[in-house]
Amino acid sequence: MSTERIIQVADLSLILGSLRSLQSDIGTVSGQVDMVGSNLAQTRAELSRLEQAFNDFVQADLKAKELGFAETRQVKIRQEIESKFGQYAIVRRQATGILQAADIQLVRQETIRNATEELMLSTPRYWLAPALVALAAWLTDKRQLAERALAEATRRDDEKTSLFFSLIGRRAGRAEVSRIWLDRYFGLQNPYSLDRQTVVMVDALANGVFNTDTALLCTKRISGWIEELSQQAGFAQTQRGQWGDALRSKTPHFNHAQRYTHLSRFSPMWNDLNGALNAASMQSIVLEHFQDIFQGEIKVASSVLIAVDNLLTSLVSHFDDEELPLRRTEQLNQLIIEEAGDKRAAQQRFDLQSKAQEERVDFTQLLTNAAMHPELSHVTRATQRLAVAHSRDWIVDAHSDVTAQIRQQVPQTIHLEIEDWKGQTAQGDNEAELQDSLRQHIEQRKQQALEQAKLGLKDWGLIALGVVLLLMSFGNGIIVFVMGLAALGWAFIGYRQVQQRRKQIERDFAVLQEQSTQALRACLAETVEWRRDWAMRDAVAAEVSSLLESISPEQHLLAGHNTTRRVMPAAAAQAA
Repeated sequence: MSTERIIQVADLSLILGSLRSLQSDIGTVSGQVDMVGSNLAQTRAELSRLEQAFNDFVQADLKAKELGFAETRQVKIRQEIESKFGQYAIVRRQATGILQAADIQLVRQETIRNATEELMLSTPRYWLAPALVALAAWLTDKRQLAERALAEATRRDDEKTSLFFSLIGRRAGRAEVSRIWLDRYFGLQNPYSLDRQTVVMVDALANGVFNTDTALLCTKRISGWIEELSQQAGFAQTQRGQWGDALRSKTPHFNHAQRYTHLSRFSPMWNDLNGALNAASMQSIVLEHFQDIFQGEIKVASSVLIAVDNLLTSLVSHFDDEELPLRRTEQLNQLIIEEAGDKRAAQQRFDLQSKAQEERVDFTQLLTNAAMHPELSHVTRATQRLAVAHSRDWIVDAHSDVTAQIRQQVPQTIHLEIEDWKGQTAQGDNEAELQDSLRQHIEQRKQQALEQAKLGLKDWGLIALGVVLLLMSFGNGIIVFVMGLAALGWAFIGYRQVQQRRKQIERDFAVLQEQSTQALRACLAETVEWRRDWAMRDAVAAEVSSLLESISPEQHLLAGHNTTRRVMPAAAAQAA
């Protein structure tokens, strides 16, 4: 009997030792779980930042690749342009050179004629080559050659040839010759479908190149075109839309996320907010654009020779239709480079500007292109003034429409999302309401988490088993009693773990509450700043309207040149 008792005591000691060791191990594991739980909120925040950083990296990488592709394509396109149309550039450079050489008479006429004939051979499709041959033939009094070359030039491009020789006639001081050619040019025009070089004629008018009679003819033609176009149904609405597109083409594409770090992160409407700022920024860009057009004195060329040479350079610099596809691709790649690889923003700018390179447009679109995109239309500031002045009423209406649309698109309420909480604010002045809502939301989440942190079926099963075994131990020996205690011990360990988990939940949600509160306050502060920022940008619209209202066409027609100089011999002028 004593031996059995000794064995039972020994067995009991072993069991109790194992339980203590197991409890110690469980305590260690529980401590590790607590450590993991304490880092949960920080990990969640870091994960969110990493996600944003990854997205930013992907976007930056895509932009960098697009930038590299655009730069590579730009080189190839320019090489292709040089390969296909490089000879055209040589002809263009020679055009005014021949005129200036004839002025100072330092180049033999035979040399000029040979040079133009060589250009004719090297550019079999280009209208300017036979036009220069005709000019050289006139200068050398070769009437038959001049007529044959002139016929070929008009066959290749009648409109450009007519405008070219109208300017040549004016340069020579031959008003009648200039008028005849200009009349021929006008006779070829359809105000609904004008070639891009028509802007050169408008440029000549704006810069006072034509004499009084010819300028009057041009003015009447322009007025007639506008009157004819205005008879169309829906004309006014079309102009408002046309100028609206032109104004919107000045909209920048800047990401303001660095200034509004919290709104860009916690507002699902950030793209709308960023777009609204850029749309309002258009006002200052448009104001600067028009101020640049109308401020300062325009210096008229010192002589008709210089004025006409500038116009001739502009005329021959206009790309021919066959060059346009490559030139447009070149322009798109240049915009991608300017936008630092943002292909979407570049495409938007290209779509808005592409009308300036359309082969044929109506006269009002021509004025729009000249006014808003001089770098593509190759016009002077005087022409810009004339174009804006003639289009003033349409621009005022379009600006009013665009401004109203910009203001309508401004979000009345700004939605916020912090973790899984959602709220909204109009002016950023409802902090107390939103803080209360955020607090209640987090408290609700905490209570849900606490409710889940409870004893499970396993734990309750161990308690039930322990109680049963303890009751059964009476009369069944110490072993059953110890087994009951062990079951209850396991249950107690589970209970301790639940309590520790609940404490960790309390700490995690306390950190979450603090971080979320700070994020909300920052979002509301940025909302106030965003509203102020947008209002400042939008206020520039009044300055734009005031400037436009002060413009009139009569103010921007320059006086003609009073002095002319004969360039071509009388025989050549008569031949023309």
